[in-house]
Amino acid sequence: MKKIVLLALAVLTCMGAWAKGGAQGEAQKSGAPTIVVMPKLLGIPYFNAAEAGVVQAGKDLGVNAVFTGPASADAAEQARMIEDLISKGVDVIAVAPNDPAALAPVLRRAKQAGIIVMDWDTSLDPSLVELSVHQIDDKVYGEHLWDLLAKGMGESGDYAVLTGGLSASTLNAWIDFGLAYAKTKYPNMRLVTDRIPTDEKTQVAYQKSMDLITAYPNLKGIMCISSPTLAGAGQAIEEKGLIGKITAVGTALPSDAGPYLTRGSAYADSLWDPGMLGYLTVALANDLLKGKKPADGQDVPNVGKISVKPDGKTVIMGPPTDFTKDNYKQYSF
Repeated sequence: MKKIVLLALAVLTCMGAWAKGGAQGEAQKSGAPTIVVMPKLLGIPYFNAAEAGVVQAGKDLGVNAVFTGPASADAAEQARMIEDLISKGVDVIAVAPNDPAALAPVLRRAKQAGIIVMDWDTSLDPSLVELSVHQIDDKVYGEHLWDLLAKGMGESGDYAVLTGGLSASTLNAWIDFGLAYAKTKYPNMRLVTDRIPTDEKTQVAYQKSMDLITAYPNLKGIMCISSPTLAGAGQAIEEKGLIGKITAVGTALPSDAGPYLTRGSAYADSLWDPGMLGYLTVALANDLLKGKKPADGQDVPNVGKISVKPDGKTVIMGPPTDFTKDNYKQYSF
C-alpha cells in the first residue's frame, strides 16, 4: 500500500508540473514561474519569429516561457485555450487577441484567479491588463505607412486597404490613424472601399487583390495591414502585369517582402523585429512577477530603451524599420 501511495504521489507531482507549464515539448524549469504568450494564430512567419524571441527570453531569464495559440485566427479557440490555462494555474497570460471583446469575459476570470493578464502585439480593453506591450506608437506608425503609400502613388489616385481581421484592434488603430491623416494631408488620394479582411492569410490577400484590380481598373495603391497581406498583393500585381502602376505598401517580415521588393511589385515595407517583441513581452512579464513595473527610458537587455506612456501600463518598444530591396537581406527574420 505504501508503494502505491508513493507512486500515486509521484504521478500527481508530474501531472502538476505539466499542468503548470503547458509547454509544447520543452523541458520545464521546476519551481520557475510560467509565462504564456498567445499569438492570434500559430504557423505564420511573423508569429514564428515572435516565438523564437519568447523561447530565448525563457532561457535567458530562467522562466517557463510558453508560446501557444490557435491554428487559425479564431477568438473562440483563444477563449477555450485561456480557460484551459486558468485551470492549469499559469502565472501570466499575455495575449494578442483576435477579438478583444470576445476574450474579455474569460480574461476577467483569469484575473480573478490571480493570473497576471497582459496584451502584446494587439490591444485588449485597458481595464483588463497590467501591461499593454506595443511594438510601435500607433498614430506615428499609421501616418508613416500612409506617407509611404502617398509617395509611391504620387499623392493622388484610388487605393484600397487590406487588413488581417476586422476585430483586430491594433490593426484598426493603424488604419484609423492613417485614414484620418490622409484626409487632410493627401486629399487627392481616394479610398475606394471599406477595409477588406484577409483572415491573416496570404492566399486570401492574393484573391482579394485580384478582385480589387478587376473591380477598380484605376486602382493605384494597396495598403497591406497584416504581415501576410503584402505577399498576396504583390503576387496579384505581378500576375496582372501592373508593376510600377500599382503601389503596394505593407507591414510584412523582410524575408517575406524581399522578393516582391526586388521585383518591384511591393513598393515599401515597414515593420519591427517580432522576435524582439516576443522577448520584451516575457521580460516585462517576469518583472511584473517580481513586483517591478516598467519605466520610461528603461533599457531592457536584448531589446533596448523602451517608452512608457503616462498611464504607466502602455509600453512602446520603439520606432519601425523600413525595408527595401537593398537592405532587407541584412535582417534575419
